[in-house]
Amino acid sequence: MIKEFREFIARGNVMDMAVGIIIGAAFTAIVSSMVDDLINPIIGLLTGGIDFSDQYLVMSGNVPDGASLATARSSGAAIFAYGSFLMAVLNFLIVAWVVFLLVKAVNRARDMAIPKKQEEVAPAGPTQEELLAQIRDLLAARAA
Repeated sequence: MIKEFREFIARGNVMDMAVGIIIGAAFTAIVSSMVDDLINPIIGLLTGGIDFSDQYLVMSGNVPDGASLATARSSGAAIFAYGSFLMAVLNFLIVAWVVFLLVKAVNRARDMAIPKKQEEVAPAGPTQEELLAQIRDLLAARAA
């Protein structure tokens, strides 16, 4: 079993996957910082600092008026926390957009660094008229 494990680890695709996971973790830190430190403050300025995360509806139970979401949850009441969900969706969309932009930038940089091969153009074949002329000449040569 140890031999099989050693062969499994020695395969190239396992090492590639490990490198991918490590790079992914580092990339997550970059994306999180970009969203939290750069994008969200700009969005906060544009929206006047609106934060939906404390918005909820009380389905059953007693919650003091104006209580925060944490207080409402700790009171034991059944709550419908739609604000947290909306903020999670918004954050997901922001992160997805930032990842899209970063991947696009990396792909553009890679394409600029690697020279493109010139497409090989196949030589043009003879035209229909040229083929007919060749056939005519061959038939004339045989007839003679």
